[in-house]
Amino acid sequence: MWRAPEVFTLGHSPDPDDAFMFYAIAKNKIDLRGYRFEHRLEDIQTLNERATRGELHISAVSIHACAYVADKYALLPCGASMGDGYGPIVIRKRPTPNAQRPMLNADIDPREQLRGCVIAVPGRMTSAYLALQLYLGDLKHVVVPFDQIFDAVNAGRADAGLIIHEGQLTYAKSGFTKVVDLGEWWKQETGLPLPLGGNVIRKDIPAHIRHDLLEIIRESIDFGLAHRDEAVQHALPYARDMNEKLADKFIGMYVNEFTRDYGEKGRAAIRRFLGDARSAGYIGTLGEIEFVE
Repeated sequence: MWRAPEVFTLGHSPDPDDAFMFYAIAKNKIDLRGYRFEHRLEDIQTLNERATRGELHISAVSIHACAYVADKYALLPCGASMGDGYGPIVIRKRPTPNAQRPMLNADIDPREQLRGCVIAVPGRMTSAYLALQLYLGDLKHVVVPFDQIFDAVNAGRADAGLIIHEGQLTYAKSGFTKVVDLGEWWKQETGLPLPLGGNVIRKDIPAHIRHDLLEIIRESIDFGLAHRDEAVQHALPYARDMNEKLADKFIGMYVNEFTRDYGEKGRAAIRRFLGDARSAGYIGTLGEIEFVE
């Protein structure tokens, strides 16, 4: 028999868009219906791994990881991070006249630039990594925490880096150049947004409680959108290397109409993304992704 916890664990990434989404819950700005939440801030790869073990009641996960946690979790219809024509990017060092090692040639097709390169990636269960596999096919890679990828490329431990979170906006300032934007490529290929992240909830939680928790999270997202200035201020401490203007831009990229509800277009994007990955052999048997309604 399921026993309600005193506190529900709520996992999300320490980045500005998640902080923005959960601001109203963290600061008790909305009616929490008597529920209490413990926020667990961890990088997305760690959250993906924890979800495979069913450790948190509610968690942000990569859409890629949904293929591996569908037995334990249902996907909430709100809280999506989708890049509609933009998304994770692959970067390289900006060429310099005194470069001691050969740099990638910007005139060559991006795929050809990357073949044979070692690419630093933020985790094998991230949606960014799966998108890169779909784009490039087999690739040499090294797993590096997402916030250390610039350092890995600078130090020569990797030839290129797969960038998620705020690095998508700060790479040029940090001395890098873009090879390819995977969200832009996906949009050109499919006409769909690239599904990157979502929020899942454990299936062993009774349906009426899951519904309550869904409504609380949706109301938190709505509160942030309706009180944007104060929610952005709350998110700023998580905006690494970004000023307020840039943080607001990043939040606007990933807290959008798909965040309130996937809608049929968002659901179609998930089916296409994971279906293509299944067909390509990058994920195994794909079970039905259950949405909390």
